[in-house]
Amino acid sequence: MPTPLYTALVTHRDLNRAPFHTPGHKNNPLALPQDLLALDFTELPDTDSLFEADGPILEAERLAAKLFHAERTCISAGGCTLCIQAMFRLAAPNGGKIVCSRVLHRSAVNAMALLGIEPVWALPQDIVSAVENNPDAEAVYVTSPNYYGELLDIPAIASACKKADIPLLVDNAHGTHLMFTDPVLHPLALGASMTACSAHKTLNVLTGGAWLNIADSRFADGAKDAMALFGSTSPSYPVMASLDLARAWLETHKNEYAALQARVEAIKTIAQEHGLSVPQGQTDPTRITLNTASIGLSGTAAAEIFRGAGVEPEYADGAHVVLIATPFNTESDFTRLEDALDLLPVRSPLPGSPELPSLPPVRASLREAVFAAAETVPLESALGRTAAQAACPCPPGVPVVMPGEEITKDILRFLKGYGFFSIKVLK
Repeated sequence: MPTPLYTALVTHRDLNRAPFHTPGHKNNPLALPQDLLALDFTELPDTDSLFEADGPILEAERLAAKLFHAERTCISAGGCTLCIQAMFRLAAPNGGKIVCSRVLHRSAVNAMALLGIEPVWALPQDIVSAVENNPDAEAVYVTSPNYYGELLDIPAIASACKKADIPLLVDNAHGTHLMFTDPVLHPLALGASMTACSAHKTLNVLTGGAWLNIADSRFADGAKDAMALFGSTSPSYPVMASLDLARAWLETHKNEYAALQARVEAIKTIAQEHGLSVPQGQTDPTRITLNTASIGLSGTAAAEIFRGAGVEPEYADGAHVVLIATPFNTESDFTRLEDALDLLPVRSPLPGSPELPSLPPVRASLREAVFAAAETVPLESALGRTAAQAACPCPPGVPVVMPGEEITKDILRFLKGYGFFSIKVLK
């Protein structure tokens, strides 16, 4: 009998590429016990229940809270998405305005639509001023780090939120490990009220494992109810167990991140010697983001060269290749990556990304735009229409139009330049 998905996974495994992508365990046998499949149980009298936790799950959460210096930590087997949904529910249970960074995951857009939250959009560099200009906001929501490993100025944003007496919610999906880097760059340690931490991306955790970390005691008691509103009543026990195991591993292996940082820094040095540029400013010291446009190569073309050399990146776009390194990458993985860098041709730099258009007028609420009847039209017919989807060219990875916003002439021109041919709009 055919098994297309299973067969595809086995086939990919047999390629034996160096895995610079999620999940963070890299299928390294040293990362997790190999008997987790045999522990696929359910809610039983002695195994506890995720959303009513009063036994081993509660104790595992308490130990994780201690590790992250949190008021409360909740386990998620529904990924970072469930944590994001819960943060919004806790911060704005009755809807209202939330200042939102324009860089965000689609799960946040959907959660706000479901909860009737009105986002006040701001570019990352404008968050502090947006807080000051919206005294009626219920909270602030940002993403840090972004996919390229770039970090926001969380202390400054947290300070503005403290002055306004509103919580700072951080999608920290790609930064769970930042509690263990030097310096510590985890947003919870820098003043965030709550963080959604997708542990499986950078730690030895099965896919779907995440933590909701809460520093503000006002939100601790309602956390389980907020997660239960969205979460499955059949969470995976192997996934939850992997979170518990990763927490135990971290307690005795924090020094692994110093070694990883040094190895990544060596890779970045080699990349720069080849003419590749890397993000500047405050960044995740374990993330490898290579601007291949600086040597005249698109990220997607460079990724194919990497794959041919036995290296599988996490992500590629028109100008970058992103590689996720964790303590469970082997020295052989890094050596293979270094060899792959030697294969990249050096040409004249590609043109830079055009300047982002101004944020467009809002013509419908986010909730209305997400749930209203919509149609897909050719891009040239979309001028003046109201978007029913986010359009996010990469780079720069910032949506130029969100659901409910007008598609302006500048946005139309920008999307055409990135090869967009159609877009979903309200009928």
